[in-house]
Amino acid sequence: MKSILLVEDSRFLRTINERALSKAGYNVITAGDGEQALLIGSARVPDLIVLDMLLPKLGGPEVLRALRQNPVTSAIPVIVLTSLAQKNESKLIRDGATAYFEKSKLDLEKHPEFLVEVVTKTLDDASGAH
Repeated sequence: MKSILLVEDSRFLRTINERALSKAGYNVITAGDGEQALLIGSARVPDLIVLDMLLPKLGGPEVLRALRQNPVTSAIPVIVLTSLAQKNESKLIRDGATAYFEKSKLDLEKHPEFLVEVVTKTLDDASGAH
């Protein structure tokens, strides 16, 4: 069973997405802030990380850079979810994001299955690359 670290400070979104991913057969580990994300990412080494950008304690961009600099987590695919405008996409991809999605376009509150599709595709692409 593939494990996913879901990093989201909104308890509501975290719960909805955790349920959808678990229902799809993934082992979901959650973190509510950037510091937790780094600790859990290094300790549990998930197959994929879903990372919100606006987080307490340590922001998403800092978490992404730290994940990429750590040899333990550097190869883990990271899907970035953000409320920020698309203009940040190229910078996030340069910083090591595997994929980038605007929360408003995914409408995760009503359609958590979109996240499941993105996660499944990203994991399939990652395993095909090895």
